[in-house]
Amino acid sequence: MAVSDRAPQVPGRVSQSVFDGSRLRAVLLVDLQEGAQQRFLDAYERMCAQVASVPGHISDQLCQSIENPSQWLITSEWESAPPFLAWVNSEEHLETVRPLRACVRTMRPLRFGILRETRGGHTAAAPGGERPRPPVRLGDGTVHHALTYTVRPGSESKVAEILSGFAPPGPGVDDATRLLRTSVFLYGNRVVQTVEVRGDLSAALGHAIGRPEVRAVEEALAPHLERERDLGDPQSARVFLTRAAMPAVHRTASGGPGSPRARRHALCYPAREGRGTDLARLIARQEETAADDPHDPVRAVTVFQRDDIVVRMVEADAEPDSAPARVLGLGEPGALTEAAGLLDLGALGLDHPPADERDLLRLLAHAGMRLLADRRAPHS
Repeated sequence: MAVSDRAPQVPGRVSQSVFDGSRLRAVLLVDLQEGAQQRFLDAYERMCAQVASVPGHISDQLCQSIENPSQWLITSEWESAPPFLAWVNSEEHLETVRPLRACVRTMRPLRFGILRETRGGHTAAAPGGERPRPPVRLGDGTVHHALTYTVRPGSESKVAEILSGFAPPGPGVDDATRLLRTSVFLYGNRVVQTVEVRGDLSAALGHAIGRPEVRAVEEALAPHLERERDLGDPQSARVFLTRAAMPAVHRTASGGPGSPRARRHALCYPAREGRGTDLARLIARQEETAADDPHDPVRAVTVFQRDDIVVRMVEADAEPDSAPARVLGLGEPGALTEAAGLLDLGALGLDHPPADERDLLRLLAHAGMRLLADRRAPHS
């Protein structure tokens, strides 16, 4: 079910979601290395054969620039964003695109929801028949993304000490890209780092991992990581950014002025195996109506998801325990019961499904993440 079939009604309110029912168009702009054209074509054919069996995939196109034959465009269409995101962040995807990456100098991925389509001057029906028109949403020019990884059990205190002193790189990336805000959270032995970027996310991440201040943090973290990485090596860095990617699947923010009292909080929701997307959709669902309430203490919500790990980040004027259902994203009738069937209660340390107000407070305490650092760029 789509989160909404109408455009947001609150002036200035930010609203974006991968759960709006739209098909997805994924675009990859590539610039080939000299002499790599045939290797690239062979790699593309192998990739198409493999991706054709991925659930949710519809079609692919390969286009070559008529002005510069070294520039190519790969597009693919998907039934919706969630199956694409599950595939593009998988180990299978890493292996599938490895031969293609070896042929290119640069590549830039872009993703778009398909809102309108015409054929022969008439609006075309989506494959499989008619569906409600996805809403045209409002943004603020900011890309929200997160990276997640785990550290060795027992090292959490040392890791918290290292990351609490984290100083992000300067905000300027290039003329079109700026790093606006970075927050770092810890949940058990899982680190989640959120980033907000104006411009090109890939350029911002590439810029950040090359900075000496980030390298210094990496050197300090290295003995504590569960999976080794070398951000100084381009291939290792690309693999890390794919494995750690936790894209924003939903975001809303109030159209009104922000409160100086608003604080950032994050909640980690481990889902039962294979239910991460359902859980992310559930906790995103109430935002379409809740943000219309002028008395709502929650000013902004961003939901990140990777596989069966869902993170809900909120900015609220009040302490979370004063409005637990709202902060948790479980205020709709029946939402708590539905969540009980999706959450991995054992991973949360809960001995029974949440069912009442007291259980909401317990869930809030067990899902709450520790904020280690929250850095804004000047004038962001």
